[in-house]
Amino acid sequence: MAHHLTPFEPFADLMPFDPVRGFDQLLREFGRAGFPKQDVPAIRLDVDETDQAYAVTADMPGMNKEDIQVRIDGNQVVISAERKRDTEQKTGNVVRSERHWGQQYRAFTLQCPVDEAKAEATYENGVLKLTLPKKAQATAHRLDIH
Repeated sequence: MAHHLTPFEPFADLMPFDPVRGFDQLLREFGRAGFPKQDVPAIRLDVDETDQAYAVTADMPGMNKEDIQVRIDGNQVVISAERKRDTEQKTGNVVRSERHWGQQYRAFTLQCPVDEAKAEATYENGVLKLTLPKKAQATAHRLDIH
């Protein structure tokens, strides 16, 4: 025999109206349910430094060389890319056409300014390689007073 009592609450079923209650939880569950994410991957970087230059390796799979831009302003470097892809599939009377558009952007600051005139960039097999020579630093010069 159960000896527990639950109090009677006649208005428990009448909750205040909240149209977005649980909406954020619903969105989180959609993210975990394996829905396809955007097919544009993030730009992953490796930056190596020597006394003379910086070597930057950026993974940018699936991009066209013409869609990649690199801007250098002093010691700031910005890499951006835009992907446009059209897919069309025809099977009998059924036609499916999709358009994908995505933009990637990565900016970072280096410790020393870059000599923009000597900088080089190559893109091959989804990998962007930048060679960014350091700008010659002005050294302190002592003036003799005559």
